[in-house]
This record gives sequence, C-alpha cells and structure tokens, in this order.
Amino acid sequence: MEIEIAGRAARILGARNAVAESVAAALAENGAVVAWGEASGGAGTPDILVLSHALAPDAEDQPEALAARAEAIAAAMVARGSGRIVHLVSAAGLVPMRRHPAWSAAHAGAIAAMRGLAMASGPAVQVNAVAVGRIEADDATTGDAAMLSHVPLGRAGSVDDVANAVLFLVDPLNSYTTGQSLAVDGGWTTGYGRNF
Repeated sequence: MEIEIAGRAARILGARNAVAESVAAALAENGAVVAWGEASGGAGTPDILVLSHALAPDAEDQPEALAARAEAIAAAMVARGSGRIVHLVSAAGLVPMRRHPAWSAAHAGAIAAMRGLAMASGPAVQVNAVAVGRIEADDATTGDAAMLSHVPLGRAGSVDDVANAVLFLVDPLNSYTTGQSLAVDGGWTTGYGRNF
C-alpha cells in the first residue's frame, strides 16, 4: 500500500515484535523517518505515533504507561495542530477471551483510553487502534492459537495485513476517522462459531 507521508516523523513506543517491525518498515517504505523508543537528541514531536502493546497473552504489557505517553505526545501534537496516533492492541480487547481474562481487560482498557484521547485531542489529532487477531510470522505469533477455530476467513493473518491497516489510518487522505478500533482479525470478533 502506498501513501503520501514522505518526510514525516514516526515514532514507535512499546513492544518490539514482528507486527511492530512490519509497521515500521511500511512507514519507512512510504518515506517516513521512523524512530523507536523515546525521543532523544532534540527529536521533536512526531507526526505519527504508534503504540505497540503486547500482542501475545503471555507477554508483559504496560497499557497504562503507553496510554500516559500517548496523552503527553498528543498534547504536543494538539499544540502544533496535527498528528496521528495508532494503538496496536489485541482483538481480545474487543471481545474478551475466557482463557485470558486479564489480558483481555488490559487491552479493553487500552481501547477505552484510545477513545478518550480521540475525544480530547480532536480536531487536530486523529487517534485510532488496530485490533490484531491471530497473526503468524516466522519469528512470532499474536493472539491465541484457539482463535483460528473461530475465524471466518479460516486462516491466520500476516504482519502485512496489520501494516496496511496502520497505513490506512495514518494516510493524509483519511481525514475523518478517529476513535475507532479497526479489527484485523479475519472476522474473529464477528462471533463465528464462538465457544469462548
């Protein structure tokens, strides 16, 4: 997917995993200057902020810390007059999993924080989330393997599926989407054959 973000500054905070790496690569391929972690050396407020939450149930996650950083950076974006923020969260934050109640609750909280920030930061800043289902990559997976038995598309997704969703949300042509959670989960959150 190609979008016009040449020269824009993008920063990625949080978990460094295959999904976040793919998002970083997609942003860079479209001309963004991508940095990981906190700003240093006078790097200013980014044009694009990606908050990478832990996407596997057993991984450590700090959604409150990422939400706090998002609020601080959003305030600077508002003062400047523009910005895009995208949370990478688990689709279990939209539909809780019986097997992972704490993880589901943490991601539901991240989604609620995203929506609150979207309200507080508009109209200057658009804040959204990509709710990630079961993604399989060479070096990592997201979600729970049990999710695949409830996916209408009948397969796991790829890291590129998530990266393309992020590109859609940060595309300058997408000027009227905020406070939304775009589920990239093969239809898992629709309830197909669900027994959890």
